[in-house]
Amino acid sequence: MTIFEAIIQGLILGLTEFLPVSSSGHLSLFQHFTGVTGDEAVITTIALHIGTLIAVFIAFRRKIAVLINEAFRMLGDIFSGKFSLKEMNGSRRMIMMIIVSILPLFIFYIFRDFFTSVQSDNDIATEGICFLYTSALLFIGDRCSKRNNEKGNAKSAEETNVYDALFIGFFQGVALLPGVSRSGSTISAGLISGQKREDAVEYSFILGIPVILAGALSEFLDMGGSAASSVEVIPLIIGMAVAAVSGYFAIALIKWLMKSDRFGIFAVYTLILGIAVTGIGAYEHITGNYISQML
Repeated sequence: MTIFEAIIQGLILGLTEFLPVSSSGHLSLFQHFTGVTGDEAVITTIALHIGTLIAVFIAFRRKIAVLINEAFRMLGDIFSGKFSLKEMNGSRRMIMMIIVSILPLFIFYIFRDFFTSVQSDNDIATEGICFLYTSALLFIGDRCSKRNNEKGNAKSAEETNVYDALFIGFFQGVALLPGVSRSGSTISAGLISGQKREDAVEYSFILGIPVILAGALSEFLDMGGSAASSVEVIPLIIGMAVAAVSGYFAIALIKWLMKSDRFGIFAVYTLILGIAVTGIGAYEHITGNYISQML
């Protein structure tokens, strides 16, 4: 992988990790068309995800600091016997609901080999179908958000209940498929469950921190150190830095778009992309000619 390719992949993942258009799907398309496959593709994806996490910590540093401080307080109350589920402040409740949202992933983990095989194959028709699914989910989430705002009953992230958290967690699990946006799925699920736009974004991105970390660690351990040592370090570092910077600006952009009621634009984008990618995938299947071989 060249430095230029690392920069391009950093830009792709940094922007699409937070915009609800599927980072894995876009990165998979780039790697498909440029022939980046195998261990190199996996290690690069892991490194770039770490870069996007840096962007999340910077963008939500105040809220994350509050949650970390409250987490330590909660642990102290648990060990001292003072902890009570009925008497939780907003920050403590949000921590508990994030934990609940993570639980459905353990069920999806049973089918991990299936998700891995789909992500690593050379067939982009699946990505196209998943982009179409993402478009439909974004459209539904946008409609539900407008309805809740009209009725004035939208709630904050700290008011999320167990059923909402499990609902969001389920859609996060489905987002393991390439082409299904994790942020788009969790934001849309939050909007469908009644969260305010800004709070749905905040909940989604903070929820992604432990999930992305766990996923990156799991993939790295599965590959082994020998595979990681075969990838050049400098391009990876540059890619991580680009992913962090572009990710930070992507977060600012999604916040602005949510406030200005333009979330639906992503449903249109993923619809067009889904149709195009599905068409290309069908062409490759029918003709046996892969676009990457023509470039």
